[in-house]
Formats: sequence, structure tokens, C-alpha cells
Amino acid sequence: MSPQAHPAVVAPLTPFDVFQFAGPLQKFVMVLLVVAIVAALVVLALKLASGKRLSGGSAFLSGLRLGAPIIGLLGACDSGLNMTLAVASVPIQVTPKMLAPGIAEAFLMVGLGFLAGAIAVVAHWAVESRIDRQVLGV
Repeated sequence: MSPQAHPAVVAPLTPFDVFQFAGPLQKFVMVLLVVAIVAALVVLALKLASGKRLSGGSAFLSGLRLGAPIIGLLGACDSGLNMTLAVASVPIQVTPKMLAPGIAEAFLMVGLGFLAGAIAVVAHWAVESRIDRQVLGV
């Protein structure tokens, strides 16, 4: 059989590939969201392990509940804008396969933002319920 008879096998696109080929601003947003996820988990662990002492961190979790999804959406908007400008500036017919990495980049940022927000919501509930139990003595 000739080599033309077999279609080329292309490796599937992974989140690591999306990160690798993202622009500097998109990489910054993705790293920021991953750091926010880790920070929320660290704050939760420290708050729950602090015993009877009531320490800070609740405001961070409260802000992250809304801030992370907004940052993810703003990053996705920037990716969409860059994709649209690129499509408008090339003289060739653009196929959906050409747009897939940009769409994946936008979805990854939205997903990371929602994941960070969801983790912050759960962590905030846990911290606030612990504070309520300490203050109310129940």
C-alpha cells in the first residue's frame, strides 16, 4: 500500500499542549487560576487545623468564589478575541480544525475559573461553619 492510503495519525490535543501553545497572557491566567486552587486548599487545611484559634483566610476564600470564574471568563474572552482577529487576518479558508486549539484554550480557562470558584465556595462553607461553631459554642 502507498503512504497516501493511510490517513495521518495525529495525537490528541491535551491540556498540557493547550498550555504550551498559549500566549503569555493566557499562560499567566491559567497559572494564576491553578495557584488560586492550591491556595484555597491550603487556606482550608490551615483553617481546619488551627484548633480553637480563629485566624484569617475567610476573606480570601470569599473573594475567590466570584473572582476566579470572572478571571477565567476574561481570559477566555481574550482568547476568543485573539482567535477572531487571527481568522480575520489570514487569506485562506479557515477550518474548524484550525480553530480547535483556540477554543480548547478558552474552555480550559473557563473550566479552571469555575473549578477554582467551586473549590472556594466549598472551602468557604467549611470555614464559615467552623467559625460559627466556635463562636456559637455548638
